[in-house]
Amino acid sequence: MPLEILLILVIGGISAIAVILHLTGRSDRAVLLPEDARAAWHRHFPDDMILGVTVAQDGHAALVETEQGPGLLWSFGADTVGRHLRDFDLFDHPHGLRVLFHDFTAPQVTLHLSPDERRDWQARMTPR
Repeated sequence: MPLEILLILVIGGISAIAVILHLTGRSDRAVLLPEDARAAWHRHFPDDMILGVTVAQDGHAALVETEQGPGLLWSFGADTVGRHLRDFDLFDHPHGLRVLFHDFTAPQVTLHLSPDERRDWQARMTPR
């Protein structure tokens, strides 16, 4: 098979898969409820004892209080990412807060928070 035809088939196939996933809703960001956030946190950190969960108003992030200290859970496509808040920098952002982790696997996240949420989360995101 000529290379040109193979490239067309590969590019067309990948594009078709992306369109089908988008049209069926599989590309939507995960929306967290408190019980979803607890389950997702336990999936990332099964040994943690959760003391409390606060979900952002937009449902795309949650502040998780554990015995080890605060943690952050956020939507990454249809899945979630969770990190303990131990080694990070926190910056104001026009839409909320920006968290820079000193971790190459999840270098940063922008949290979309209301002004009241921003103040509350900023006060509670201090490592112990």
